[in-house]
Amino acid sequence: MTKLGKLAGAVAIAVSVSGCASVVHGGNGYVVGALYAGYKMGGEVGAGAGSKTGQACASSILGLVATGDASIAAAMDDGGIKEVAHVDHDNFQILGLYATTCTVVTGR
Repeated sequence: MTKLGKLAGAVAIAVSVSGCASVVHGGNGYVVGALYAGYKMGGEVGAGAGSKTGQACASSILGLVATGDASIAAAMDDGGIKEVAHVDHDNFQILGLYATTCTVVTGR
């Protein structure tokens, strides 16, 4: 194999495992899996308890197109929540092709 062939192979491997679409800031940190990532992150804790839950999500395709509103305000609106008890983040990424991050708010 030529030097150019080896270099092209190394670049192809690096690109394939880098993941173009990834969730990197859902919650207080991030985890990136080259092939798959599916995890929940704990978030902020507010005053009181709650029985209502609301969710708001954003997604990315190939790292080229990203849409959605994963804000706490959107999740509160989704669940009809006026007072936040807890905020979590649910993240998913597959092969760098598709990724989502969802903010999940519990409150009353």
